[in-house]
Amino acid sequence: MRRLAIKYHISHYQFDVLLLACMVSLLFFSITQVSDVVAEEPDRSIEVQHGAYLARVGNCMGCHTTKGGQPFAGGRRLSTSFGIFVTPNITSDKETGIGLWNQQDFWQALHQGKSSDGRSLYPAFPYTEYTKVTRQDANAIFAYLQSIPPISQSNPPNDIFFPYNLKPLLAIWRILYFKEGVYEPDQSRSDAWNRGAYLVQGLGHCNACHTTRNMLGASQDDTLAGGQIMGMNWYAPSLSSYQEAGSGDWAIEEIVELLTTGITKRAVASGPMATVIKQSLQYLSQEDINGMAIYLKSFTENEGGNTPGVRFLVMSGSLQKHLDFGGQLYEKHCQTCHGSDGKGVPGIYPALADNRSVMMSSPLNPIRSVLNGGYPPTTAGNPRPYGMPPFQQILRNEEVALVVSYIRNAWGNRSSLVTAVDVDRSKGRN
Repeated sequence: MRRLAIKYHISHYQFDVLLLACMVSLLFFSITQVSDVVAEEPDRSIEVQHGAYLARVGNCMGCHTTKGGQPFAGGRRLSTSFGIFVTPNITSDKETGIGLWNQQDFWQALHQGKSSDGRSLYPAFPYTEYTKVTRQDANAIFAYLQSIPPISQSNPPNDIFFPYNLKPLLAIWRILYFKEGVYEPDQSRSDAWNRGAYLVQGLGHCNACHTTRNMLGASQDDTLAGGQIMGMNWYAPSLSSYQEAGSGDWAIEEIVELLTTGITKRAVASGPMATVIKQSLQYLSQEDINGMAIYLKSFTENEGGNTPGVRFLVMSGSLQKHLDFGGQLYEKHCQTCHGSDGKGVPGIYPALADNRSVMMSSPLNPIRSVLNGGYPPTTAGNPRPYGMPPFQQILRNEEVALVVSYIRNAWGNRSSLVTAVDVDRSKGRN
């Protein structure tokens, strides 16, 4: 009996030890599981934060938010020569947004230009540029968009003109003009240059504006050679020509200053570019904005000349009289700020003398500036910009044409004359 008691006592002791070991193991397992969850959360948070930054780079909110509307809920109308495109809701709402999408669906939209159901998207959504975005960056943007509180907002459908609303035509367009593929670094270039190229060509989708397009809306090249912005009465200047906005003779710091503040001693951003700087570029990291500046500078840094091509007018008595009338209007309405010599006030009122944006072959931007006025972007580096009042309620089309013609041919400037018809067309009328 004693032997059995001893044996039972030992067995009972072993059982207690075993039970204690199990409890410790279970507790350790639970702690490990909790630790794993806690460890995963920061990673998720970091991805969402990175996605928010990338969405800023791509200025997603700029298109997917209508004036006075909820961020990312869509509804903005983009008027083009092919019809009206209405931007969709990209919040996490499951019925009106992309709440039912997964990472693959979002990747398919950016990389292939197709919706979650396989429908081909119209290139008003710039997937022709977004296809260069990496899968990792696409996933981060999607994680951020899914973190946005859902907003239930149904937007009207696109109103695309015939025959552009025919799906077979879109399929042909894709075959002819769309080439999918993630950006491939140029091994002969620096890491900074490649980072800039990736941002400019991909998320920044600069070529969506700074390019000439054919009759089907396809980009003619990828050298940022300039063109009228589709659906807008503004001209996006060439970034590869000294005659327009090439920056080969600028210091990197000057390019960075313009891209982040909207104003330098040489130039002032206006129109759609001012909006891009305000909503997107001013928030880029120093490393990324430097990379973009290095890449943009490389377009023209090896060109022979560094001044705009001069366009001489053959002066006659009638032409001189025409410009004199423009000069009188300039003296009355413009001289107080821009000066009798056209040199303006550095950092406040832009110089018009030797100003490439004034002398570009397209007079659209100076016409729009006179008509609508405007401000450089409000940025951290320029929080209280000086603005220009609109003159479309003061000056007739003929007078706007006279004053812009004068500005384009005063103080050594030389460019073509502007007509009342040019002014009328800039307002969006045919």
